[in-house]
Amino acid sequence: MEEGYIKVTGGKVFYKKVGDGAKPPIILLHGGPGGTHVSMRALEALGDERPVIFYDQLGSGKSDKPTDKSLWKLERFVDELGQIREALGLRSLHILGHSWGTMLAASYLLTQPKGIRSVIFSGPCLSAPQWMCDQIAHRKALPQDVQDILAKHEAAGTTDSEEYEAAVKEFNKRFVNRMEKKPEWLDTENAQSNKEVYLTMWGPSEFYATGNLKDFDVTSRLSEIKLPALFVCGRYDEATPATTEAYSKLIPGAKFHVFENSAHVGYLEEPDEYVRVVREFLREVEA
Repeated sequence: MEEGYIKVTGGKVFYKKVGDGAKPPIILLHGGPGGTHVSMRALEALGDERPVIFYDQLGSGKSDKPTDKSLWKLERFVDELGQIREALGLRSLHILGHSWGTMLAASYLLTQPKGIRSVIFSGPCLSAPQWMCDQIAHRKALPQDVQDILAKHEAAGTTDSEEYEAAVKEFNKRFVNRMEKKPEWLDTENAQSNKEVYLTMWGPSEFYATGNLKDFDVTSRLSEIKLPALFVCGRYDEATPATTEAYSKLIPGAKFHVFENSAHVGYLEEPDEYVRVVREFLREVEA
């Protein structure tokens, strides 16, 4: 295992490289915005065949946490990915993005970088308006009192209240992570999200987008991505199977897979199956 820091626009970011297999490396773009790489640790298992590159985006985890809010924009994160790739000499590689990481992956690929072997879109959000539409349906599945609490605080602008946050947890345990007992390491300091980054770019909750990504939509340009692609989501995912499959049809030849016992974080909820599906796809691409 190799760890270190890379200078990028705005500060330094932490990276970790696991595995020394001879096959092309894969770089992982974690969710958020403002999340960390920690929750994706199951993918270290791929290190027996190839290097697996984890990193905490600026503002997250072990990376620097500047207070300049102008840094929290999509274009800077796209540049950051290119800077990391250059620093590590990643000429040929695969990309796996999860959730917000799929927004980043798609935006990076639309700059037509060279040397990308394939892309995996995990729990994708490739249209913020479509995401919000899907979450309206999910909210209607919540108990009425929870729905009422959410609506009350969103109307009043009090989404930072404890009552609102408690109601959000009711949503999350149905559509984000259905595990009854979560791994203890998810509670460590380095695993905690940066709420300021999340709020600036997305908003107060998964289903209430008010940040600078609220109008993000690359669906009309997905056909420009001329790469082997895999789209995955959970059966109970906030990134719904119907929407994820629709995205997959916008990239010629793309594959689609549903994890039947997962919500949004299949690498936590079904780690062995998640790794199997990713491994199989990468092998097919390289065959």
